[in-house]
Parts: sequence; C-alpha cells; structure tokens
Amino acid sequence: MRAIRTVIENIADTDATVLIRGESGVGKDLVARAIHAASARRGGPFVKVNCAAIPPGLLESELFGHEKGAFTGAHRRKPGQFEYANKGTIYLDEIAELPLALQAKLLHVLQDFRFARVGGNALVDVDTRVIAATNRDLELAMTRGEFREDLYYRLNVVEIHIPPLRERKEEIPLLAAWFLSRFNEQYGRSKQLSPETMARLMEHSWSGNVRELENVIRRLVVLTDGEQAFEALVARDRNGRAAASRPAPFATESLREIARHGARQAERKALGEVLEQVQWNRAEASRILRVSYKTLLNKISECELTPPSRRRF
Repeated sequence: MRAIRTVIENIADTDATVLIRGESGVGKDLVARAIHAASARRGGPFVKVNCAAIPPGLLESELFGHEKGAFTGAHRRKPGQFEYANKGTIYLDEIAELPLALQAKLLHVLQDFRFARVGGNALVDVDTRVIAATNRDLELAMTRGEFREDLYYRLNVVEIHIPPLRERKEEIPLLAAWFLSRFNEQYGRSKQLSPETMARLMEHSWSGNVRELENVIRRLVVLTDGEQAFEALVARDRNGRAAASRPAPFATESLREIARHGARQAERKALGEVLEQVQWNRAEASRILRVSYKTLLNKISECELTPPSRRRF
C-alpha cells in the first residue's frame, strides 16, 4: 500500500486516466478518492457512477444526459454525470459491466471529452478526469468479446492493482484499530480488542477484504457478544477450509441430481455476492440481476439467505 501511495502522489497533479483493479472490498473507492483529493481538481466535484447498479437501458442517459422528449418520461433536459463532474473527477466503478455499445461511445468521449446528450445534436464539452475500477479479469473479458480492447488501452494509462487483504495481513492491526476507534465514537462505546481476538483477526481468510473487516469490527462494537460471534465465524471458516482440503467422497446421486444441486449452489452464491455488493438493497439487486422484485424475494427465501444483521452465529 505504500507503493500505491507513491503512485498516487506521482500522478495526482496530472490528468492521466487511471484504472484501479482489485477484488471486491479491497478499497478501490478509497484510492479513487485519494487521487482526487491529492489533485489540483480537489476543489471540484467527485462523481461516482456504479455501472453495475444502473439498468443498461438507462446508463447512456445517466452518463451523458438527455434532451427533453428524447424518450418516454423525458419531460425536461437532464445533464449527465459527465457534466456534473466538470472541473472535477468522474469515477466509473464496475467499468466492465458497461454494454458494448456504450463502451464504444465512452471510447469516443475519452478521446476529446465532447459528446451529445441522448436525443440531442448539440455537442457538450467537459473538463474532467476519469478514474475507472473493476474487480473482473478484463483480459479474459476481452478474449470473450465482452470488453473492447481499444477502450481497455484508453483507460489503462496508469494501472493501480490493490492486493487482497489476505496478502497484506500486516495491515490488519492498524485497520482494526482505526475501525474500532471510529465505531466506538459513532456508537458511544468503549470496546477493546483482546489479544485472542486480534490473533483470530490475523488468522481469518478475509474473502470480503477490508469491507468484511470493517463489518466484523462494527459487529464487535455494537453486539454484546460480538467477540463470541466472530469466534464462531472463524471456526466456520477454518472448518470450511478443512473440509475443502479433504478428498470428495464417491458420488451417490444421479448425474441429473448432481447438476441440479450444483446449479442451486451456483445460484445461491451469485445471489449472495450481489446482495453483499449492494449492502442488501433488494431493489438494486433486482435491477442488477434483471429479475422482478418479487422473484428476487422468492429466490432469497429459497436460498435461505439472510441480511448480516439477522444472522445468528
């Protein structure tokens, strides 16, 4: 992370486009905001657009705005996020989720920072810095034809890769102490971390990275039995890894049953990941997964998924 800080300091006073890569929860947003805060544009707006959270049909209007009458419901002219980010920074999170057609338009915008609103002909000029982020393998997406190679090279002027928390565990004590101080102040508590709890924090695999650590410390602060709950989580994680290392038993199910079971597990995993990503905002999750709100609620019930605040350890 010191190396990343050095990169931020070196590029902050430039307008170079930055591509931030790393797993979900590693702190890509924090790095993007740090670049903006250290730049000459810090007095201007910082506009974040989550490309995965906006329905594909609305993304172009969200990014570039629309004119009155451009489509049903467009009762007035609406500026896009690029216009709102004028003289500042626009942060395109989950950039790999952009549809191919919109990737082409974004490529042209990045060439001269000029575009037309949806339904309009007049060109709009903006002065903004672009920072993009993704947790996907863009090289693989390019080979599959899901991401434009020319857009990749246009975005990837400076690449910052943020390693997962499991690869920088020496930072856990500092991060835990910072979150502990913050939540103690926020909730009027005076919780402390015992040496045993700190040892378990260092032992945990942190598949959810810094975001998971933040949520764990929050639970430790707000729950009277927070440390016991975390111990149970570590035990489950340890048992899960041990079970994964044991050889699988011979199959006793039919091939069709195995396939059906595998599909259910994959569906449950994908649904859980999306819900965690949007912090259990079900309306947003239904838009991302392109299912009705009622279908989403049925799937959550079928998969027996529960929000973090209702889980029993």
